[in-house]
Amino acid sequence: MTLISSRDRFVIFGARGMAGSAISRALDRAGYNQQLKPSRIELDLLDPTAVQNWFADQQPTVAVVAAAKVGGIYANNRYPSDFLLENLKIQTNVIETAWRSGVRRLLFLGSSCIYPKFAEQPIKEEALLTGPLEPTNEWYAIAKIAGIKLCEALRKQYGFDAISLMPTNLYGPGDNYHPENSHVLPALIRRFHEATEAGANSVMCWGTGSPLREFLHVDDLGQASVFVLERWQPGPYEIPFLNVGTGLDLTISSLAEEVANATGYSGEIVWDASKPDGTPKKQLDVSRLAGIGWQSQISLKEGLSSTVVEFREQFNQQILRL
Repeated sequence: MTLISSRDRFVIFGARGMAGSAISRALDRAGYNQQLKPSRIELDLLDPTAVQNWFADQQPTVAVVAAAKVGGIYANNRYPSDFLLENLKIQTNVIETAWRSGVRRLLFLGSSCIYPKFAEQPIKEEALLTGPLEPTNEWYAIAKIAGIKLCEALRKQYGFDAISLMPTNLYGPGDNYHPENSHVLPALIRRFHEATEAGANSVMCWGTGSPLREFLHVDDLGQASVFVLERWQPGPYEIPFLNVGTGLDLTISSLAEEVANATGYSGEIVWDASKPDGTPKKQLDVSRLAGIGWQSQISLKEGLSSTVVEFREQFNQQILRL
């Protein structure tokens, strides 16, 4: 018997985003078809009254909080107050209202950037709040930590069944390919595609290429989300969040080479060391999730190939998410 059922009325906040849409697809495949997916036009998550009225009207029983203001190093550095304020408001409005409205199970999506910049690798869940954050994304990280701790506090004080997942760097369908505000992998895909189309002799990439990163296909995150919703109930003394990743990492320079191969680019890759690298290494310890029976299934090579194909189709049709 699972902890959720087909009779549940699910709501996915952020269902049009990369993570939310992947979770929706995974729920569909598992037979959970009663899904509410309010858009930004239908529901402003920054408005507490609107959120309260929506819950009162729709009465969902299971909530997934995948809505967030997200972006890469450039965006986090340029808009720190936006990343902090908007994410705090979204999380507080949705999580508190879900609890007060009688939602019986809630999944909150955090991020691997919550961990200290120099955390011992691979990073265990216990590393949270044991050291300073990476300065280039601390505003987003602080907001996410607040969301995790709100879920934990409501669970501890009121028995609210709220759990959280900490995914590593995501990529795949629905990603953001904005030339300035995207994360590293989609930014590289766009840059190398455009260089290939233009016949460019070189491509400039940020930093030294030396940092190590881990990448998870977003459909793997979708499967993991359904898995924990169905099966994971943390004990009273257990940390109520889990890392989600592949357990494998590679250098950004190696990633750039993988993207160059996937896009057919054969020119030179040049690194601009004046730009920030970010955290030197960020690999998650995924042993707790593996211990309850879940592991990622999509390799980087397989996932990157399909992602480049989808990117080019959307790029040519001018329907990219920016």
